[in-house]
Amino acid sequence: MMTDTVWQCEQLRAGKVYSKEIFQTQAEAEEFVAKMARVAPDIFCRIEPIDVEKVWN
Repeated sequence: MMTDTVWQCEQLRAGKVYSKEIFQTQAEAEEFVAKMARVAPDIFCRIEPIDVEKVWN
């Protein structure tokens, strides 16, 4: 299933972007953030919707 929106999760540590992950749904992104909170509590995660056109041409 292809949509016009994907969900980007930026992981931040000490105010700097540590990594970025892309997910098909908001639920997948939130599940990832919940797992990361248990594994690495010092990493802050920011989830935001982005247009798929900004990721792939």
